[in-house]
Amino acid sequence: MMKAREIIGYMESLRDEKQRRELMRFFKTGPGEYGEGDEFLGLKVPQTREVVKLTGSDLPIDEVPQLLMSRWHEVRLCGLLIMVARFEKLATKRLVNNEQAIDSRDGIVRIYLQYAEQASNWDLVDLSAPKILGHWLLLPTRLGDKRTIVDELAASTNLWRQRMSMVCTWKTSQQGDPSWCLRYAEWHLHHPHDLMHKAVGWMLREMGKRCSMDLLRQFLEQHVHEMPRTALRYAIEKMPPDERQRWLNA
Repeated sequence: MMKAREIIGYMESLRDEKQRRELMRFFKTGPGEYGEGDEFLGLKVPQTREVVKLTGSDLPIDEVPQLLMSRWHEVRLCGLLIMVARFEKLATKRLVNNEQAIDSRDGIVRIYLQYAEQASNWDLVDLSAPKILGHWLLLPTRLGDKRTIVDELAASTNLWRQRMSMVCTWKTSQQGDPSWCLRYAEWHLHHPHDLMHKAVGWMLREMGKRCSMDLLRQFLEQHVHEMPRTALRYAIEKMPPDERQRWLNA
């Protein structure tokens, strides 16, 4: 069984300088950019997933925060993906109402919320929020009111917590519940950051595809004149060309 520090050491040994420079540019880590200060080893996501597969299955859950607190983007992703894998194992049909599984899932969510700001780039949020927080919204819990918990993320001043509140609705929409998406799309409609405009439009598009295009059209009818252009473009991306143009001209 590997400890967190051993996983970090192993990942550091895989460092790729050329890929590191490319990732630093792609994830906007320069001064004043949204990923300012984020540091990379230069590992691609499949490499990190392989590390999770090889080393993360037996890692004690109380060691995961050591990964989440790492300076390295990929190590934090590794910690998040370990949590995703654990959560999914605890959320199988036969374990949905199992008391021990409920407590274990709630424990993962507590850690996720406590260290939410360590998911400090859009990929870290997008690869974890739907599968941990979004899935949890569909399951029994003893953590309290789910809406209050997600509202606290939405009301945060931290961009990544805010994005979590929006992107987690991907899972609920997949399961046919549009209410979470509609709530937080309206909440974040006037957010100043382009990353949130993209998240709002993306989740609205998924809600329309998975739940109801009529609901999407009703939302657009109500808000099209105030929506950021980016959010609108993302939301209507899968509509027929003539309908897309009508919304863009609205």
